[in-house]
Amino acid sequence: MKIALIGYGKMGKQIEKICLERNHQISGIANENNEVENAISAADVAIEFTNPNSVVSNIEKCVIKNIPIVVGTTGWYDRITEVKEIVQNKNGSLLYASNFSIGANLFFEMSKKVSELMKRFVQDNSYSIAIEETHHIHKLDAPSGTAISLLNAVKSEMSFLPEPLQQNINYEISKDKNSEFILRSIRKGEVTGEHKLIFQSENDRIEIKHEAFNRKGFALGAVLSAEWLHNKKGFYTMQDFLGP
Repeated sequence: MKIALIGYGKMGKQIEKICLERNHQISGIANENNEVENAISAADVAIEFTNPNSVVSNIEKCVIKNIPIVVGTTGWYDRITEVKEIVQNKNGSLLYASNFSIGANLFFEMSKKVSELMKRFVQDNSYSIAIEETHHIHKLDAPSGTAISLLNAVKSEMSFLPEPLQQNINYEISKDKNSEFILRSIRKGEVTGEHKLIFQSENDRIEIKHEAFNRKGFALGAVLSAEWLHNKKGFYTMQDFLGP
């Protein structure tokens, strides 16, 4: 399969390596010196990891050229309705995910189950709740797309929760029973990605965590998604790829 890479940072280079290991051909690379149209001209599918400011434009260019696109960029989900309409109106193909790691997606499912068990204890203020995400200092969006997906997983079981208080600083979750629902983002060093779901009472703390050691798991998931999306039409998520 001929795969175009839109974005050629650390993630793009890891995806390139996985593609070649799986006997795919890199048909084009879009970076600051090469426009997207040129990169996708001979592609069967494109994989996009850029930034929130350019992702929607990149999606539209691929859809217009009838190139299926796998999107790993986050920070654009406030425009998801607009993008879905673009894909549907042009009979295009798109799969997006906040996190392509198989482990991270299992973490989302575990978080749903834990949230179901904790629901009444959060509702009666026995436990406070927080989401915490930590990434490298180069990450542009905060909170991370994975943290937003985790938030959606929690709220699927706890619809009564308010919108979280977002903080971009590191501090300990309050021990008060009536503390705010907190989503905090930490940027430090070269951390690949760490996400926590935390429940805390006056007496104890329950924590479920996913920690990525490297980018390989994300890259492999993106390439597997591209293989799956090839020759399909529609607007998909990682759940469609992982489903039966």
